[in-house]
Amino acid sequence: MTAEGADALRVELAHRKGELRQRITQDIAEARAHGDLKENAEYHAAREQQSFNEGRIQDIEGKLANAQIIDISKITPGERVIFGVTVALIGTETGREVRYKIVGEDEADIKIGKISVMSPIARALVGKSVGDIITVSAPGGDIEYEIDQVEYR
Repeated sequence: MTAEGADALRVELAHRKGELRQRITQDIAEARAHGDLKENAEYHAAREQQSFNEGRIQDIEGKLANAQIIDISKITPGERVIFGVTVALIGTETGREVRYKIVGEDEADIKIGKISVMSPIARALVGKSVGDIITVSAPGGDIEYEIDQVEYR
């Protein structure tokens, strides 16, 4: 996990343990005040929300406890692709540039350019250097990229 990803999980954990937990407890108390709990949809919804929140808290705590956190900014920069770097790739056929940051599975979000280290593109990239050509097997066929830049940030 990257240091950035660990920080994001810590922020979410603090929110879930503090503000969200208190709000759910208040929702349960309000729903209880409405009477019969067997037919009280608000009560059951609040309890379900509480169960989901507590499960997510346990999930985050487990991930943080077992994570190996890598702070890429403390590694001497080079041209080799490793976990945590941002890579600029140029499509050899299209000339189009794409940028990806290689992160842990839980941090991956293609919309913001973060790909899992387990993804086909990342597996093809890791260990390669600037100027290398990689081939990625995609559903539409093989795609070739040239590694244009590696950023350690």
